[in-house]
Amino acid sequence: MQVLIYSFIALFAAAMGGLAYFALTFTPANAVLVALVFGCIGVLAMERVLRIRAENRLERAIEDLSRLLATDAQAGAVLGQRINAIADTNPGQRLETVEADISVLGTVIRQVAEAVAEIEDKVAKAPPRREMSSGDRMIASPPPAARPAPREREPVIPLETLRQALSDKRLVQHIQPLLRLPHRRAIAYDLVPRLVLEDGDLADGPDFLPRRGGYDVLRHIEGSALVEAIAIARRARTGGQPVALHIPLSRATLGDGPAIEQVQVSLDANRAIADGLTFLIEEADWMAMTAHERASTDSLVRKGAGFSLSGVTSLRIDVAELAAQGVRSLRVPAVDLLANPASLTDFHLSDIANYLARFDVSLLATGIANERQIVELLDNDILLVQGDYIGAAGPVRHDLSLDVSRTIAPQLRRV
Repeated sequence: MQVLIYSFIALFAAAMGGLAYFALTFTPANAVLVALVFGCIGVLAMERVLRIRAENRLERAIEDLSRLLATDAQAGAVLGQRINAIADTNPGQRLETVEADISVLGTVIRQVAEAVAEIEDKVAKAPPRREMSSGDRMIASPPPAARPAPREREPVIPLETLRQALSDKRLVQHIQPLLRLPHRRAIAYDLVPRLVLEDGDLADGPDFLPRRGGYDVLRHIEGSALVEAIAIARRARTGGQPVALHIPLSRATLGDGPAIEQVQVSLDANRAIADGLTFLIEEADWMAMTAHERASTDSLVRKGAGFSLSGVTSLRIDVAELAAQGVRSLRVPAVDLLANPASLTDFHLSDIANYLARFDVSLLATGIANERQIVELLDNDILLVQGDYIGAAGPVRHDLSLDVSRTIAPQLRRV
């Protein structure tokens, strides 16, 4: 097409040169010059048209490319969102949970099968049943008496002596670590109230904490423990080393309106460290709480605190319900856990901790007394421990204590 157009331009220029020679009586040189001028003008006009057309075509191509790039970018964003969604699903953790469930289910099925087989063997070996005569009934041995519940350790320090010691400010708060095996690193600390006697010796909590009555004394001790814990947590956080603390709590505080309100106010004023505070409650107190006391625990959970149950006597409980109520850990004596696990749970000992971990509840073995218990706990994946053998209670570091001016007997070892 361009050849044809240029041919027409050449013919037009030749015609103009012929017209100038024959009609206008130009000389041959002038006529050739006229033809060249008109030919150049035609070529320039044609080139301009072609350039404008090429520029328009290039602009349209750039616009199409921009639209394609925008579409690709949008598709890339959608793909990135899908990849992030897939990454957030964390299939590895889900597979581990499924594997743990399958392992627990297999263990339960095996235990049920063993129990059924044992019952069938006993039924097969049992002598045929016969009706008892009246004489047989008279000489039949009576049923065995129920095992008496263990008696609680009574305090040796009278209540009035305790009141006088509190008024003399001889109550101190020590800390005892909760350790994680196998490295035996401290993950949290219990606040342990102790009483400094007149001769400088220390009395442990069971020696002076009242079992019946003395609720005002218990509220005073637990309130001072909370204040001390908040001071330690704040100073540790300021030093760049946050610490988790377990604070003793009882129904004496939960059932008293002003006392529990003071606890709530303290947590409100220390929201930044509230998630590091866990209240330690006896299992018997937890199970016996009234509706009012349960409402008090719910309010503490809403403010960020949690609970740890001590002295747990059975793991046949609704763990999901406890987790919803803010329970973070269950404490079982290591002796009971290792010597007779069947009295605590129907699960295999190695599956208990993994089962509780599904609900974000930790199992903690207390009262560690020797190295053999530590080895057995490690073999059964129970990694949280506490006891005087592995970590005894001791004074708080001087720079973290609430009352840094207070001095204790010089023979005490600081931790």
